[in-house]
Amino acid sequence: MTKLPNINTNFSDWYNDVIYQAELVDNGPVRGTMVIRPYGWAIWEQIQARLDKRIKETGHQNAAFPLFIPESFLKKEASHIEGFAPELAVVTHAGGKQLEEPLVIRPTSETIIHSMFAKWINSWRDLPLKLNQWANVVRWEMRPRPFLRTTEFYWHEGHTAHETEEEAHAEVLMMLNEFVDLVQNYLAIPVQTGIKSENERFAGADKTYTLEAIMPDGKALQMGTSHLLSQNFAKAFDIKFQDREENVKHPFLTSWCGATTRLMGSWIMTHGDEKGLVIPPKIAPIQVVIIPIYKEGFIDSVNQAAEKISEDLKKHNVRVEIDSDQSKSPGSKFFKWELKGVPLRLEIGPKDLEKKQVVLTDRLTSTKQILDIDTVADLIPSILDELQKEMFEKAKKRMISNISEGEKLSDFGPKIDKESKAYKTGWCKSSECEKELKKYKATIRCLLDSKKFKECFNCDKPSQTDVLVAKSY
Repeated sequence: MTKLPNINTNFSDWYNDVIYQAELVDNGPVRGTMVIRPYGWAIWEQIQARLDKRIKETGHQNAAFPLFIPESFLKKEASHIEGFAPELAVVTHAGGKQLEEPLVIRPTSETIIHSMFAKWINSWRDLPLKLNQWANVVRWEMRPRPFLRTTEFYWHEGHTAHETEEEAHAEVLMMLNEFVDLVQNYLAIPVQTGIKSENERFAGADKTYTLEAIMPDGKALQMGTSHLLSQNFAKAFDIKFQDREENVKHPFLTSWCGATTRLMGSWIMTHGDEKGLVIPPKIAPIQVVIIPIYKEGFIDSVNQAAEKISEDLKKHNVRVEIDSDQSKSPGSKFFKWELKGVPLRLEIGPKDLEKKQVVLTDRLTSTKQILDIDTVADLIPSILDELQKEMFEKAKKRMISNISEGEKLSDFGPKIDKESKAYKTGWCKSSECEKELKKYKATIRCLLDSKKFKECFNCDKPSQTDVLVAKSY
């Protein structure tokens, strides 16, 4: 392992190096694809398990739909195919023959799922229909980057159908809140929520709600979206039901996604430091690593003490591992587990046994504590909870420092271009003014609830809404 690039002066190279050195990921043989290694997948599973639990608890069921989509399906909803056309991967030959109709490898599953909804929905009694699937999707990225933008990635996608628009809208907001809970309370990343502009919303949706995080380098990262599709896809796929008054109607549809493998990149960038990863305790596959300090004549007694602490921690549902590799020095083990971002390190050696103590070091601050060997297992769950809160508060302070306010694009635009800071400003809601942001490689990340600014950032017209503006990943 080599020394990581300076995180403060070379953030991009630091990110690229740390994900490989910490054994989260490796490059796949096809450009833009990635192999998620066991340690990386174990972290992803922690994220996935939490959200999957909440998806089921909120009344949704998991299902699985095909990877291949007839090209004609995507053409049924005009704005949908237009929005995805540049990113599509298309199969034209199979079984040694040219296909009668090309097959698209799913970039998302609205079309194929809605084709099934048309078969399954006939009456108001069939509603609401609330499904979710965990799947891989393919979007042909021009500038791939592991976790953040890859040709193939993993995610979940929820799809629901409802009797009324009000019920569908409530669904959209409920899932948005679930995503905020996941990101803020589990990944320890503060977010800004709002509605996407018409130019930035999901292709085919009436409204797209988003949660946006600001990374340490000032760029925005979209953390999840929840879409009110209304009846657009229902009409395109002829989904109809007989309502309670025996009238034939189209249902109101939603789709949403709050966990993609992009979330892996988000916590890596938000919490990492010059030593490597810093994993929030709630998503860490190993929350405590025990390092036995070996000395001739005391190997068995030190191992027995480590095993006893490990078993006690497991009774508290703490995820723990003992690094008993005697071929490596304690220092090299410290370096390894700091790089991998394990929240707590517990050291125990012959002198500690004599004093009936252990040395506990937290990954966030490197603070060491001397704790009683008999009570340490009881204390660690609360220490992990406090560490989780500290990580969120630290990230929140940094986010606030990375968001400024600006009246006019002519003033803050060059700063966005140079410093990559995010800005809150006012907007008249014209697409012409929105396009001016592209001169500085920035976009409107979301519309905000506030209305602080009197004028549009670009023209002299009154502002209709405050917006968050930033470069993005």
